[in-house]
Amino acid sequence: MSHRNLTEATWRETRAAAPDAIAVLPIGSQEQHAEHLPMGTDTMLADAVVSRALALLDERAAAGDDVPDLVRLPTLPYGHSPHHLFAAALTLSAPVLGMVLDELLDSLAACGYRRVLVVNGHGGNDEIMRLAVKRFALRADVTAAACSYWTLTDTGEPEQEADVSEEKHAELVPGHAGWFETSLMLAAHPELVRAERARHEPVEPPALFDKPPYPGLTVERHGEWERVGGATDDAAGAAAAHGERLLDRRARGLAHAVLAFDAASRPVA
Repeated sequence: MSHRNLTEATWRETRAAAPDAIAVLPIGSQEQHAEHLPMGTDTMLADAVVSRALALLDERAAAGDDVPDLVRLPTLPYGHSPHHLFAAALTLSAPVLGMVLDELLDSLAACGYRRVLVVNGHGGNDEIMRLAVKRFALRADVTAAACSYWTLTDTGEPEQEADVSEEKHAELVPGHAGWFETSLMLAAHPELVRAERARHEPVEPPALFDKPPYPGLTVERHGEWERVGGATDDAAGAAAAHGERLLDRRARGLAHAVLAFDAASRPVA
């Protein structure tokens, strides 16, 4: 077996696995996702991508491939979401989320882990997570990595069908409560999507955080999320079939990333 869940392992099993395994920590958020998606969308999607990636790696291990031991941590369900408080969110401030990640990572090091991968499901966590990983590697003898799941895609295995719809909607990835996330949720948790409530009224001028006035700029304007109704784009056209391909590509991308991280971080014999 290439992976085990930390929650289900005994302390002796955890300690025994730590020196060689990669600990995988998914993180998400609890925040508004317009009228049609649940508050925990980011947490559930991070969880879904990690679950599928680990299943793919288990299959490779069963087939005799060289796959690292992986220890999956419980998904952290809270993130940095003050920009969604206009509707509803349970948010940690940036310093507190950074401190939470610092303490979880330090705990892993104290338990003997020397390699950690953080997988993020919420845009507001991204910078905080990456800084936490950098700080971790400065103060502990570890190798750590971080990614947001939507940035990873399959590298192009020939049997994978190209998603023409994804190419058409590339500028909408990841967005928020729009085509991308709605498609993923229709594949991962269709029972939680209130499709009949999905609507998006275009606003003028467009949100600056989503379409900055010049490439490379990061622009924020007070009240912007509330002004655009909590979603970045229209969920029209979202479908479970698209979501299944989107989810599969991200999971395969994450699986490839794990193997690459393992190859780059193994102790030199």
